[in-house]
Amino acid sequence: MTVNTPLCFRGKKILAPMVRVGTLPMRLLALDYGADIVYCEELIDIKMLQFFWVINEVLETVDFVAPNERVVFRTCERERERVVFQMGSADAERALAVAFFVESDVAGIDINMGCPKEYSTKASMGAALLSDPDKIESILTTLVKGICKPVTCKIRILPSVEDTVNLVKRIEKTGIAAIAVHGRKKEERPQHPVHCDVIKAISEAVSIPVIANGGSHDFIKEYADIETFEKATAASSVMIARAAMWNPSIFRKDGFCPLKDVMQDYIKYAVRYDNHYTNTKYCLFQMLREQLETTQGKKLHAAQSTQEICEVFEMGDFYEEITAIFEAKKTSLETKTQDEDDQMEDPDVIKMAVRFDKREYPPQITPKMYLLEWCRKEKHPQPVYETVQRPLDRLFCSVVTVADRKYRSSLWDKSKKLAEQAAAIVCLRTLGVPEGKLCEGENHLITKRKRGDQESLISRDRGEDLAEPSHKKANFIEETSDMTVLKM
Repeated sequence: MTVNTPLCFRGKKILAPMVRVGTLPMRLLALDYGADIVYCEELIDIKMLQFFWVINEVLETVDFVAPNERVVFRTCERERERVVFQMGSADAERALAVAFFVESDVAGIDINMGCPKEYSTKASMGAALLSDPDKIESILTTLVKGICKPVTCKIRILPSVEDTVNLVKRIEKTGIAAIAVHGRKKEERPQHPVHCDVIKAISEAVSIPVIANGGSHDFIKEYADIETFEKATAASSVMIARAAMWNPSIFRKDGFCPLKDVMQDYIKYAVRYDNHYTNTKYCLFQMLREQLETTQGKKLHAAQSTQEICEVFEMGDFYEEITAIFEAKKTSLETKTQDEDDQMEDPDVIKMAVRFDKREYPPQITPKMYLLEWCRKEKHPQPVYETVQRPLDRLFCSVVTVADRKYRSSLWDKSKKLAEQAAAIVCLRTLGVPEGKLCEGENHLITKRKRGDQESLISRDRGEDLAEPSHKKANFIEETSDMTVLKM
C-alpha cells in the first residue's frame, strides 16, 4: 500500500518513546517547543486488542480505554499528523490488528525492538527480537503491506558492528520508512558511552533515514548539541529521550525556557487533558531532579490529586477555571444527548426507571433467568437484548424484546450486564410476572436448581451425563447502533 501521510523522517527532531513520560501532555509540550515528531510510550499489542475506542467529547480527544475504564492512550487533533504509535509485539498478525485499530488516529506505527527490560524480553518483545531476524522481517513486512501509514522500528546495536549493519540492511528491505537506533547494546545503560561510530556505520550503509538516539548523557545538553550529535552519527534525524524528559524546551531554538514556566506549561496540558495525577507527578519529578528536596518538591510529593498539584505550583485558579469549563460542557452535552435520546425514542418501547440490585435477589438468581423461564413456559421465543453504550459517559442501556414488545429502563447503567437485568425487570413488572426478589417469598427457580443439582449428583454417581440445562444455553443477541462507540 502507498503511504498517504506527509510524515517525513529526514532533518527532524523527535521526542523518543518513554514509559510514563510519553503521554499526551508531554507530547504536546514538546511540539510547542519545536519537536517535529513525537512518539508515544510503548503499548503492548495483546492489551491494546482488549481496549475500546471512545470519542471524548468533553476533552475533544480520542481515547483508547481499558476494560477497567483506565485511559491507556489519549490523542487529539493537534498531534494527529505528528504522533507515532509505538507498540510492543512479537507476532505479525497481532501487530497488524493493533495497527488497523489505531492507524486512523496517528501518523505512523513503530515496533519497539530495543527495550532491554525483562517484562518485554520475557515475552519475546523489545530487545529479544534482535536475536530473531526472521520474526523481525515477518512483523515489519506484514505491517508495511497491511497499513497505509509509515512503519518504523527502534533497535539497539548488536555486539559487533558487522552484525548490526547486516541486521539493519535486512530490516531496510522490508520497506519501512525509517529506523531509530539507540547507540547502546541491550546490556548497556545510560552511564555507558553511546556508540556514535556504530550509528554512523549504519547511516552510511542504508538509504532509509536513520534516527540517532542515546545522546542525552554524552552530547545533548542544549539545543545546539542536537546538531552536533546528528553530525557525529551521520544520521538523518535525532531522537531525544532523557534530555527532553528533564526539560522539553530542549527542542526550542532560542534556548531553554525557565524550568518554572516549563512545568506550568506542562501542568496546563495535564489539566486540560485530564491526565492522571500520578502520571503528572512522575513527569514533574523528572523535571525537578535535584530540586526534589526543596519545599516545593516535598509539597509535590505529598500531593494526592491534580488540584493539589496545581496548588503546589500556584495554579489553583487555573484548575478551578478549567474544571468549571468542563462541567459546563459536560452538562451541555448531557442535555443534548438527552434531547437526542428523546427524539430517537421509540414510542412503542415500554419504560420504567428501575435498576438491578443483586442484594435484593437470592444468589445466582436473576430477572433475566425468570424472564427466560416465563418465555419458555408461554412458548415465546427467547428474549433478545439490544445493548448500546453512550459515548459521553460510557453508560449502557438495553432494550429487551419479548413477544414482539420492547422494554427498557429509562436509567443508564455502568455495565452491559446491569442494563440487561434492568430491562428484564421492566418486562417482568409490566407483565405482572414474579422477578425472583427475596421479598416475593418461595422462589421456584431456587427449588428447581436444587432439584437439578441433586439429579446431577445422582447421575454422576451412576456414571451418566445429564444434558446441560436449557437455561444455560440461552444465546442472547448483541447489536450495536449509531450510539455504540466500540471501534472494530
